Order: sequence, then C-alpha cells, then structure tokens
Amino acid sequence: VQLQASGGGLVQPGGSLRLSCAASGPSLDRLAISWFRQAPGKEREGVACLSRSGGSVSYADSVKGRFTISREKDRRTIYLQMNSLEPEDTAVYYCAADRTILSVGCGFDGMDYWGKGTLVTVSS
Repeated sequence: VQLQASGGGLVQPGGSLRLSCAASGPSLDRLAISWFRQAPGKEREGVACLSRSGGSVSYADSVKGRFTISREKDRRTIYLQMNSLEPEDTAVYYCAADRTILSVGCGFDGMDYWGKGTLVTVSS
C-alpha cells in the first residue's frame, strides 16, 4: 500500500484548505485511515481518523468542529477538510493506514503504512 498526501500550502488565519491522500495497492477495503500532523519542535499527533467501514470517525479535541475527514467511494482518495485554520495548525500533515480486521472504530496507534507529508502553513 502506498499513500501520498497533497494539498498543503500557505493560508491566512480563518481560511480553509483541503488535503488529499491518494491510496494505492491491494485490499484498500481493509484499511482504516488516519491523518497526523507534526509541528516544528513538537511531537507528532493524530488529528482525525476514519474507520475501515467509513461509518465512524474520531477527531483530536484541538480540531473538533473545524476539520472533517472523508473519502471517495472507491477508497482511493481520503480528504481532510480544514476550516477556521489557526496559526497553531501549522505543521506537516501525514496520512497513514492501519490494516485491520475491525470494520468499526479507528485510532492513532499501530499504523502499518505512512505517506510522505504535506506542509500546511497558517500565517498572515
């Protein structure tokens, strides 16, 4: 499985950005997908995840109500819609996948696959 995040860039505070994660490889229907970010000088943190079934999502408290994770029906593209962006959202964003037998639930531990990141800068 290969993952590639894209869509990062420079945006003003209060603005929006949509990140995409392109997934390829076998058995994409067995993957739960998560988005992570790592800000300069900080540890990587999970921000949003989507279960294998697509029926459940989870968000970090810091992004609840502002970020939305979703995917295309063919499971080849996963999105992270980011609204009301704040300077604290500045980070490199990564998508990752967990090959799981569970169809519901998702999290930020034990990822099996990682993509290269995309930089999001929120600044005026």
